[in-house]
Amino acid sequence: MSGEESGTRTIAQPGNAAAGPAYRGGGAGARPRRGAGHWLSVVRTASGGVLRHKVQSVVIIAVLFISTASATLGLGLLSASNSPFDKAFAAQRGADAKVAADPARATTAQFAATGHLAGVTAFAGPFAQTTVQVDFQGQPWGPDTLVGRADPGGPVDDVDLSSGHWADGPGQIVLGGTSVGGGGPVLGSAMTVTGLHQPVTLTVVGFATSVTNTADGWVTPGEMSVLETAGAPPSIQLLYRFASAATQAQVQAGMASVSKALPAGAVTLWGSWLSAQQSEGSNAAIMEPFIVAFALIGLIMAVLIAGNVISGAVISQYQRIGVLKSIGLTPAQVVAVYLGRIGWPALVGCLAGMAGGYALSIPVLHQSAGAYGVGQQHVPLWALVLAPGGMLAITLLAALVPALRAGRLSAVTAIASGRAPGTGRGYAVHRLAAGLRLPRPVSLGLAAPFARPARTLVTLAAIAFGATAVIFAIGLHSSLDDARAAGGLTSTVPVLVEQDNNIGTGPSGVPSAAQFAAATSAITAQPATAHENAEYGDNVQVDGIAQGVQAQAFDGPSAWMGYALVTGHWYDAPGEVDVNTVFLTDSGLAVGDTTTLYVGSATTPVTVRIAGEIFYPSSEPRLFGSAQTLPGIATEANFWQWNVGLKPGASPSAYIQAVNARLGNSPFAATPPGGGQFYVIAIALIGLLSLMVAIAAGLGVLNTVLMTTRDRVHDIGIFKAIGMRPGQVMVMVTCWVVGPAVIAGAIAAPAAVLLNTATLHAMAATAHTAVPASFTNVFPVPALALLSLAALAIAVIGALLPAAWAARTRPATALRAE
Repeated sequence: MSGEESGTRTIAQPGNAAAGPAYRGGGAGARPRRGAGHWLSVVRTASGGVLRHKVQSVVIIAVLFISTASATLGLGLLSASNSPFDKAFAAQRGADAKVAADPARATTAQFAATGHLAGVTAFAGPFAQTTVQVDFQGQPWGPDTLVGRADPGGPVDDVDLSSGHWADGPGQIVLGGTSVGGGGPVLGSAMTVTGLHQPVTLTVVGFATSVTNTADGWVTPGEMSVLETAGAPPSIQLLYRFASAATQAQVQAGMASVSKALPAGAVTLWGSWLSAQQSEGSNAAIMEPFIVAFALIGLIMAVLIAGNVISGAVISQYQRIGVLKSIGLTPAQVVAVYLGRIGWPALVGCLAGMAGGYALSIPVLHQSAGAYGVGQQHVPLWALVLAPGGMLAITLLAALVPALRAGRLSAVTAIASGRAPGTGRGYAVHRLAAGLRLPRPVSLGLAAPFARPARTLVTLAAIAFGATAVIFAIGLHSSLDDARAAGGLTSTVPVLVEQDNNIGTGPSGVPSAAQFAAATSAITAQPATAHENAEYGDNVQVDGIAQGVQAQAFDGPSAWMGYALVTGHWYDAPGEVDVNTVFLTDSGLAVGDTTTLYVGSATTPVTVRIAGEIFYPSSEPRLFGSAQTLPGIATEANFWQWNVGLKPGASPSAYIQAVNARLGNSPFAATPPGGGQFYVIAIALIGLLSLMVAIAAGLGVLNTVLMTTRDRVHDIGIFKAIGMRPGQVMVMVTCWVVGPAVIAGAIAAPAAVLLNTATLHAMAATAHTAVPASFTNVFPVPALALLSLAALAIAVIGALLPAAWAARTRPATALRAE
């Protein structure tokens, strides 16, 4: 018995004078005081219980800390995935239209006057801008559009500086986006601008985000004169916000007004905010399914574990409740004692969890903002209030139900209930386990959970959720790796036209036949080249689709490039093409059907057969075929790039350097394979979120084993008194969670497979594409069986600490504690 119970043993009889101020007088008929002093003693009793039962208080604080931190992060992620672009566009006063203009066609005053036109609500500029080739660590990083701005703020396009500082001197650059590492530029990195009279080195001093992508980087206005490319026409940037810009037609109307107010030819190019909205909105939609999945898992885990901890804490103190009732506390006062005793450590845990969740959310939301391309994101104030407030409310409700039940019990019944589980619970299972040829500590441990079936079910659920999250994270990581490789064609090295070089000698600035021949020779001469083809692109008209369809034509074998097939096969004969999911949706066709298309201005129709559906995230229809099947597309004017496949073991970076050295002063340059920042960030988030859920599950197990240890402390004392060794005690206590863990693993494995498939399909649906079966079939049966052991690992790790405590307890100490 604890010190508190032993200290009250002498006043168990109502007539005992030691009862002190709790009674007006002695005798069986004495009545408890109802005054403020008595309620003050209730407060002292509750606070004293917190201090005396330190381990239980620490467990409550720890569980509420991780639960509230998980809830805070989950709510923050849910908020971040809810219309991130719209929120950032409003906060940063995004530009409805960004305009490239010729400063030679109008004066600065004429450009500034357009900011006062009817329908223009805000204007910024003019800012000098130029497009240059930027290299990083000897490899092409651009071309990049650089803009000269003295500061990031302004009435339009308030650029969000996420790290570092704004460029305030020569040789400095602020890069667009966020620094995600992985070999890319970081603060202090050196970038080299080539294609000038002399290369210029710029030091990265900051990272910032323009919600409408007005530039790839910013420098000081004075730096722009140094960065002007020889022979390139000067250009300035103008930014506008219009009174009406919800549709493309409204943006066009606003731009028509601006163009009309300026001399002819002053506006050379303009872009609408709707393009950025569509692009970033698509990223947000893709991220949302798996963020929602993890957030819900975390929230459910928090509720389950907190409820289990608190209800178990009250139930384990029934004996003390009986003692308190025997000295005169009313049912309401008993409830108040235990709500206070649970509430204070719960409040500490919730507040600490809120702070911890907020601190943890800073790097996570930094990565999330990079994926969405919207600048900085923060946990909203309502989430910082709701997470701790909600978890505290759940805690008090979980404590209220058993406390009310205990308050209604008589003193004798409460004392008897607090000593052990209900009579007969688990005895049949103990007899069954004893009949098995298992070591006695093992059989005792496997049978123990049946004594507290409700507690065991909650623990089983917590382990199952934790194991599901771990298996789901591993599967989703593998699925997204496959999607990244297929979507970014990471097996190919592109060699493309660098438009900023402006040295094409063919018609209309297109590279000449001699330049194409030299580039082809540079590629084929590389010993690491295993495959290569030239890719061309142009719009074609397809029966049944109103808008033009972008068609890609390859002049050589292309099956090696890595396009993932949803159904069908990659084209391998003349007259066959492959299409994306949107093409099939818009046309109403299916794989195996034929259709008619018209290439360019040709009037002769081309009949093609759809050989396969490929994984190609896009909201626009796409078509892929050979140059023979798509006549008229493979022209120099339609050239996109060469695609190069490397021999096994070849280094892409070394290959790029070798090709670019051979190309020299050419309109072509090799660039790194695609990959997609979204996938990098998504995979990092998956690992962090699954770790948090697994930790929460482990804490739930620790709490369950701790409560069971206290329930069975008398049994443990007897077992040790009759010769059970510490190692056997540890085996017995650990086996208390082995049975639930095995069942949880059997539940978690198929649940994770279903969750992974559903999440991947939901992500793909937002990207307007179907999913190849290979993306979801990432769980071979042997691997899945091995992964299901995650449940056992979570359970055993969570049980080790209380098992060690039980093993170290001396028999006499255990018997006295009972």
